[in-house]
Amino acid sequence: MEMKLAVAGLSALAYEGRLRAFRLLVRAGSAGIAAGELARQLDVPANTLSTNLAILSHAGLIESRRAGKSVIYSVRYGQMTALLQFLMEDCCAGSSEICAPLKEIALACDCADS
Repeated sequence: MEMKLAVAGLSALAYEGRLRAFRLLVRAGSAGIAAGELARQLDVPANTLSTNLAILSHAGLIESRRAGKSVIYSVRYGQMTALLQFLMEDCCAGSSEICAPLKEIALACDCADS
């Protein structure tokens, strides 16, 4: 991943409202969540959510699709994985005990192929 894309992704996540929305979408899996349901679950106004989703989308972290009258948002897991790999790229400096707990967390995640 290029530095520019990593900065965009990290910047998009560096706000509580967007991070909460992103985490909710991660939990939803590839099925995603309709915008209205996201707003209800996060207890935020639709216009605030719309702005936050646009920023996450421009950073390449989420995508949307139409389903009837609803817009369904879901995480772009490939982009999320690339961002995490970028952060871990230089991990450990030869000391595997530093990153071993992170490897266990990554292996416990069932979304690797989503």
